[in-house]
Formats: sequence, structure tokens, C-alpha cells
Amino acid sequence: MVALAGAAFSAGCGATGAGANHAEQSAAQLERGEEAAQKKQEATEIAQDREVLSGIEAKKREESAERNAKRTEAAAAVRAKKKEEAAATKVKHEEEEAEANLATRERAAKVQARKKRGAAKKRKSVAKKQGSSVTQQPSSTVESKPVVSTQSQSQTPSAGQARE
Repeated sequence: MVALAGAAFSAGCGATGAGANHAEQSAAQLERGEEAAQKKQEATEIAQDREVLSGIEAKKREESAERNAKRTEAAAAVRAKKKEEAAATKVKHEEEEAEANLATRERAAKVQARKKRGAAKKRKSVAKKQGSSVTQQPSSTVESKPVVSTQSQSQTPSAGQARE
């Protein structure tokens, strides 16, 4: 009996020892499971944080691109406005220059017209003086006949009629 009792005792101890060992293994597995779950949760949180960070960075890049686009548009508008103003100034200058040239030509034409009128008046006065003088000089190589006034011929018959 003693042997049996010793065997039972040793079997009981073995069972108790195995149960304790099994409990330790279960606790270790639970602990490892909890650690694995915690690591999984941390990995999920990290992934979510990366997504959020990625979204924030994308927004920042987009906003930066928009600012750059607005700056570029503003600079292009300024350049276009300057070109337009330069073109308008050039056109205005050319118009003023054309007007000045036109005014100069008009003055020259007026001066030329005055000179022609003056020369014509001078020729008429010279012609009148020459016509009233007794001697006339021909202006060409063909001799010209003196112009006889029609008034003197018409007066002669009337004077003759008055005498009769």
C-alpha cells in the first residue's frame, strides 16, 4: 500500500506539477497573445497615423502648388499688362509722330501754296506793268503781235458817229 500510495502521490504531484506547468504555459501564451495583440494594435495605429500624415502632406503640397500657380498667374498677368502698356505707348508714340509729320507736311504745303500764289501775283503784276508799257518783249522766239485793245476800236466808231 505504501507503494501504491507513493505512486498515487507521485502521480498526483506529477499531475499537480503538470497542471502548474500547464498554467504557466497558458499564462505565458496569454501574455504573448496580449503582446501580439498590443503590437498589432500599435501597428494599426502607426498605419493610421501614416495615412493621416500622408493626407496632411498631400494637402500641404496641394496648397503649395496652388500658391505657386497663383503667383505664376499673377506674374504672367503683370507681364501681360506691361506688354500691353508698352504696345499702347508705342502705338500712341507712332500716332503722335504721324500727326507731327502730317502737321509738318501741311505747313510745308501751305508755305508752298503761299509761294505759288506770291509768284503768280508777281507774274500778274509784272505782266500788267509790261502790258501798260509801250514796248513788249516776247517770251518766246516766235514774235508776238502787240495786243490791241478792243476798247479803243469800239470807241473809235462811236466817236466817229458822234462827229458825223
